[in-house]
Amino acid sequence: MMTEAPLAWQGDGARILAVANQKGGVGKTTTAINLATALAAIKKRVLVIDLDPQGNASTGLGIEQNARHINTYHVVMGQASLAEAVQATTIPGLDIAPSGVDLAGAEIELIDVENREYCLRGALDKVSGEAGEYDYVLIDCPPALGLLTINALTAAQAVLVPLQCEFFALEGISHLIKTIERIRAAFNPSLELQGIVLTMFDKRNNLSEQVASDVREHFGDKVYKTVIPRNVRVSEAPSYGRPVLVYDMACAGSQAYLHLAGEVIRRERDAEVLSTGT
Repeated sequence: MMTEAPLAWQGDGARILAVANQKGGVGKTTTAINLATALAAIKKRVLVIDLDPQGNASTGLGIEQNARHINTYHVVMGQASLAEAVQATTIPGLDIAPSGVDLAGAEIELIDVENREYCLRGALDKVSGEAGEYDYVLIDCPPALGLLTINALTAAQAVLVPLQCEFFALEGISHLIKTIERIRAAFNPSLELQGIVLTMFDKRNNLSEQVASDVREHFGDKVYKTVIPRNVRVSEAPSYGRPVLVYDMACAGSQAYLHLAGEVIRRERDAEVLSTGT
């Protein structure tokens, strides 16, 4: 029997953002690790939770496979606490709860778990003190709308959607928006769309301009002003186990993620002002 959805976890000041898109290859993980790095670069304490069985966020932040003995699979399945899974990265102020190969089976194993949509939320609840040490918690979701993504959306306060500048972009995001609405109705009434970030933007390509225009027309201010360009250095960085801001701070991709981090923070402040009236 489904339980009544509680209020979203608040922590002690940490802001929890799910980075989600059910389509693969849209720059989701790249956005998660580089936004996290950019936030850390401007003196924010950040935790990345790698909830994607592919584990690309963990690899991109330099966590080797043999160093993931306790990972998000154990956290979601209740076999370990989130605090036990968290590891420091080489980037000051940035920690990660890495993914592991076992996470691929979690979608099936969770089917028989009571209140299976709240497993990650419960793990966050139990370590509210430790999570309160962070300003931001970014959850890198798998490219699917399964139970792992539902867990992320149930635990999060808001969703950040990376959207590739391609022909089917609007069709794909419409499904995700409907999922967010269903999660809000069933499990997490305070879940909101934090914003949509346009990725892999090629200013030489008329299609990129057209997609950007269409997305802004449909979603208005929910689309970030910052766009992430197609950039060779962004593509190269993960193979070195580094975010692009560490690999090449001066490249266009790095500068875009720094601008995005500033925009995310401004949106959070504006939202707080609206909610408190101060």
